Amino acid sequence: MKTYYSFIVLIFLLIFSAACDQPDAEEYDLLIKNGLIVDGTGADGYNADILIRDGIIAEIGEIDEDARNINEIIDAEGKTVTPGFIDTHSHGDALETPHFENFLSMGVTSISLGQDGRSPGGEDVESWMDEVDELGTGPNVLHFVGQNTLRQLVDAPREVGLDDSYVTSMQEIIEKSMAAGSFGMTTGLEYDHGTFADMPELIALAEPVAEAGGIVMSHMRSEDDDKIEEALEELLDQGRGSGSAVHVSHIKIVYANNPDRADDLLAIIEEAREDGVEVSVDVYPYVASFTGIAIVFPEWALPPNDFDEVVENRRGELEEFLRDRINLRNGPEATLFGTEPWAGMTLKEVAEELEKPFEDVLIDEIGPRGASAAYFVMNEEVMQRFLVDPNVMVSSDGSPTMRHPRGYGSFAKIIRKYVNEENLMPFEEAIHKMTGLPAETLDLNDENRVDVPRGEIREGFAADLLVFEPESVRDNATFETPHELAEGFSWVIVNGEEAIRNGELTGYRNGRVIRKR
Repeated sequence: MKTYYSFIVLIFLLIFSAACDQPDAEEYDLLIKNGLIVDGTGADGYNADILIRDGIIAEIGEIDEDARNINEIIDAEGKTVTPGFIDTHSHGDALETPHFENFLSMGVTSISLGQDGRSPGGEDVESWMDEVDELGTGPNVLHFVGQNTLRQLVDAPREVGLDDSYVTSMQEIIEKSMAAGSFGMTTGLEYDHGTFADMPELIALAEPVAEAGGIVMSHMRSEDDDKIEEALEELLDQGRGSGSAVHVSHIKIVYANNPDRADDLLAIIEEAREDGVEVSVDVYPYVASFTGIAIVFPEWALPPNDFDEVVENRRGELEEFLRDRINLRNGPEATLFGTEPWAGMTLKEVAEELEKPFEDVLIDEIGPRGASAAYFVMNEEVMQRFLVDPNVMVSSDGSPTMRHPRGYGSFAKIIRKYVNEENLMPFEEAIHKMTGLPAETLDLNDENRVDVPRGEIREGFAADLLVFEPESVRDNATFETPHELAEGFSWVIVNGEEAIRNGELTGYRNGRVIRKR
């Protein structure tokens, strides 16, 4: 009998010992093995496996899959694994087009909504965030409060120098939105409502953003060559006066053909950094912008002025202005409409079809609110000079619906054209510009500011990951066919779930609203 009990005790001890030898007996969701990891920091790649549990990177290293309980395994042999891309300037409606397949297909796993001064959610951003979370989105979503929207919410008049009561009301909305998890405020100073903001208003609205540790992102007052320095200094002064971090959205110089002009702006930005201003920059890789046709009309023909009265009383002056403005912007052939009934046609083609001078088409057929268009007014060498600067990150300024290829191709184009074909930058640096750099700029990599850090491949970070062969990445969207999905990303993983599997969209909406603390 004694021998029998000794045998039972021995068996128990062996079982207990085996269990102790497997401390990770918990179930894991996904293993990515045999991949080359480019972690988003800019460092050289290295070979390792990645183990994922509950949407988090649990372990990086040499993983013994036989010793773990793993639900799914991706063999990334011959492929590269990177963090998912972070788009610092995006557009779209998270409640109308929640899948955002255009972003997922080019490797974007987090987008930033509320740009150019226009934002969703109104005064109750928290309820909007809850609604988006309940619906689910393809990529993660970051929210920004738009200054133009703020003016509308408080019924501010279209005038410079607002009464303090309006400014106070806007500050209160910002404070509430930042408490709900917004990442900051955006301005669209070239657009209606934003054009009336003066420096006291801009500083006052940036102060609660600074107090909450947010950032002010700006579509600056002008991007024209002869006004760009003044517009940049205005943004920097907003940062100096408020203490807020500031960000130049989609930096460009309209009409500039000398790459040295890019160096001029970058030097101003670097000098501001040395003086203590926290300033960052993004750029998209196209030489055409996209916005409303109001951009070509004079201020005196825009609200609060009555356009019909301007046409009646100052038509000759308006015609002359539009002729000069369009010709300065590379002529009517350089304006490509993105809205019906002329979508896909240039202003020159519309004028020829209607047998009218293009300025009369703009006045009589379209008006300042009647269309959006792409404008071929930028220089490739200037844009590339911005792109290679180590402190400039990548954005798309795109959406699922606008007729511009940037919403479907920007991030894929960086890899296809500027890394693979033109060797403009090393692959690791390009990945950093699309992952680690924006994450650092927005505090997405700070566990004290977000629930789960992301933007790099590190243990404890969100499993927003891409698995792909860099040489296979293609941006397929063009100005003629702007809604063609990019290809080449074999797996796109958002919070541990496969939004793209073996190159095919799965339809999963595992994205969530990321709230900033």
